[in-house]
Amino acid sequence: MTIAEIITMLQELDGTLVWRPGPGDGSPEIAWGDVFCYYAPDQVVPATGQPFATIVVKDYPGDDRSRLDRPDTFRVNVAAGRQEFIDRLGRQPRDAEPPGTDPSRSDTVMAHPVYGELGWLAVVNPGRRTEADVRALIRKAHSSARNRWQRRTVPRH
Repeated sequence: MTIAEIITMLQELDGTLVWRPGPGDGSPEIAWGDVFCYYAPDQVVPATGQPFATIVVKDYPGDDRSRLDRPDTFRVNVAAGRQEFIDRLGRQPRDAEPPGTDPSRSDTVMAHPVYGELGWLAVVNPGRRTEADVRALIRKAHSSARNRWQRRTVPRH
């Protein structure tokens, strides 16, 4: 999968805002070039809340174990949630990584190297082995984000 293919898929999901920070938009320079995906039917970055998926193209301070500094390397990150995390990895999000886990390994669904404890999953350079998984994870995270948005904005009777 390419970044463009993933972005196209995200843009096809109802109510999704795909935000690419850049110069002049008030975002921190470190975020420029990355992609943040929110459930935002009004197409405005929410003042509160987190994206349901991101695509990062570089290492961040404290988040360099995926080695995104390699040419043509990126990582898709998805707010999978606790149960999906357990179903995919067979362990609790707060449990330690199994010995020998390599967060820079391509085309492998794994715990996000920083936000895994919060139920985030990640794939470096998704390919044939993980394409269906990435698509399913993104659709599920989008659905969860939409449900959260509806609970917060739709009045209860």
